[in-house]
Amino acid sequence: MTHKYTNNLINETSPYLLQHAHNPVHWEAWNSKTLELAKKSNTLIIISVGYAACHWCHVMEHESFEDVTVASVMNNNFINIKVDREERPDIDQVYMNAVQLMTGQGGWPMNVIALPDGRPVWGGTYFAKEQWMNALNQISELYKTEPEKLEEYATKLEHGLKSLDMISINKEDPLFKTEFIAHVLDNWTNYFDNKRGGMNRAPKFMMPNNYHFLMRYGYQNKEENIIEFTNNTLTNMAFGGVYDQVGGGFSRYSVDEKWHVPHFEKMLYDNGQLVSLYADAYLITKNDLYKDVVIETLEFIERELTNGNGAFYSSLDADSLTESGTLEEGAFYVWTKESLKLILNEDFSLFSSYYNINNYGFWEHKNYVLIRNETDKNFVKKENISLETLKEKKRKWQSLLLKEREKRERPRLDDKVLTSWNAIMLRGYVDAYRVLKDDKYLEIAIKNGNFILNNQLKENGSLFHNYKDGKSTINGFLEDYATTIDAFITLYEVTLDEKWLNNAKALTDYCFDAFFNDTNKMFYFTSNDDDDLVSKTMEYRDNVIPASNSILAKNLFKLSHYYDNTYYLKTATTMLNNVKPEIETYASGYSNWLDLMLNFTEPFYEVAIVGENYKNIIEQLNASYIPNKIVVGCKGESKLPLLKNRYVENETLIYVCVNKVCNLPVKEVDQAVNQLNKHR
Repeated sequence: MTHKYTNNLINETSPYLLQHAHNPVHWEAWNSKTLELAKKSNTLIIISVGYAACHWCHVMEHESFEDVTVASVMNNNFINIKVDREERPDIDQVYMNAVQLMTGQGGWPMNVIALPDGRPVWGGTYFAKEQWMNALNQISELYKTEPEKLEEYATKLEHGLKSLDMISINKEDPLFKTEFIAHVLDNWTNYFDNKRGGMNRAPKFMMPNNYHFLMRYGYQNKEENIIEFTNNTLTNMAFGGVYDQVGGGFSRYSVDEKWHVPHFEKMLYDNGQLVSLYADAYLITKNDLYKDVVIETLEFIERELTNGNGAFYSSLDADSLTESGTLEEGAFYVWTKESLKLILNEDFSLFSSYYNINNYGFWEHKNYVLIRNETDKNFVKKENISLETLKEKKRKWQSLLLKEREKRERPRLDDKVLTSWNAIMLRGYVDAYRVLKDDKYLEIAIKNGNFILNNQLKENGSLFHNYKDGKSTINGFLEDYATTIDAFITLYEVTLDEKWLNNAKALTDYCFDAFFNDTNKMFYFTSNDDDDLVSKTMEYRDNVIPASNSILAKNLFKLSHYYDNTYYLKTATTMLNNVKPEIETYASGYSNWLDLMLNFTEPFYEVAIVGENYKNIIEQLNASYIPNKIVVGCKGESKLPLLKNRYVENETLIYVCVNKVCNLPVKEVDQAVNQLNKHR
């Protein structure tokens, strides 16, 4: 059967889908019309999922989807659907679960064959051309001769999928103790790479939330070994090639154990979270390396991933064109010794010592990835130069190399805007402002917050997930709400503009209306308004981005304090208790939940600031790392429960409360900090 339609991706806005718009494969986007066609014509479906910055997605496209022979088999036997996993994380999650059940592993590109009703029967990740052709021919033949076999398998797999990602209510009393966290950490530390930082394996992902939790736990419990491990990890990540030593910003992960050679794509969500992490790390340690990482990463975001209306783009591709016109991973970022000598002249020797243009920094094909392996303090001592001289040299080197790099063919930009990733980056800017006090960071954060309110918030109080070319088309997922609520709470805490807090509460209440499962008190990933997929998932395991349920539970905990809302607190407590049995088995997959647990095991403070001088007080208060607090405040009267009847004319007072008990108000920040630290 040959379909009369052709490749229809040209009508899409996703850069990833548009990359496939000229394949000979008759691609369709995921929509009700395409799914209905599959059912009506009783045709098997190929669901191929990837994203714009994915190297192996491009390889499979070139080998198979651009090949006329392969396309012919696909077009004659299947309805072919291309999915951008970043636009449709719901579809990605359902079929990724299926692939993991079928093969024991997952990744991208992901390719699944499904029955006409969408139920999966076969799948995997990257396939070489011959493997792909063989599989297509075998399954299409089986569907013609023995369709009942595929039907039977699909039914079994469907049952498996529906039991996955579901969580039962935990009927045991919610008991959250520091001892439980310490026990979980004892197991987790067995996997630490105490020499190079991170986990003891390759590839190495940054996993910012893991280190945010570990840093907080170490600091609050005076666990020197945890503090040392976290700082070692942050230092080695910042020294590594996984961090762009020339232009700032992090790649997605390193392929080796020493954080050297990255998988070169740069993702917005990694960099947003890492800015927050390094900002807090700088607040605690005053280590200038961490400060430099924050500043340089935000310079990268502003230069390469920000559009004119305050929104942030999604990613930069790993691949770019070499001088000979070949698409190659990392081509934009790597350097040969000869080119560096020409650019740096008499500085080459010092530069090559600092960034290891030697066996330690060598990658392949005469290319070097810049990597450091000692502190500036040790380096200047060894080279017998001053710290000021080194800093001046570094500024000059970065400027020269950045200018030279701009002459190269740039990596492809995924210029779609995702609400969830924008909210993560918004929070990064707020955290950078809170710590470094640069007003520009706050201006950018507010501009992005207003972009979300003006473009992604619908009249009925729900959110869109995507934005491209002035259009928002996909209904928001739980990740969009959870991250936006979190970002708006942090924005409120530095501005005390109640607009942000009120919007955070309104979005939270919408989540209860549209996503809540009243049986287990958790939240579905997709709203009740969305079309049903093969299974309805609940995202509760933390990954490179924390799970939407764990972010939302933390939001509910904070908002319960802001609004004196016992239902929010009860829900957050139940959610945390539900996942508690799983935390022991795989702590790194629940680090955001563990961070929430610290809010229960340590005293949690409400700091209310009332009076004309509130902004100055907040700035002074933010000079201390106090993760177990919320901040609320106003110039005069406010209806917020924590601010009622607290305004005193011509005074600015600070109230510190814990467990509904308040200390006497004080006027000086150091007095308030002493009250906050007395339980530490």
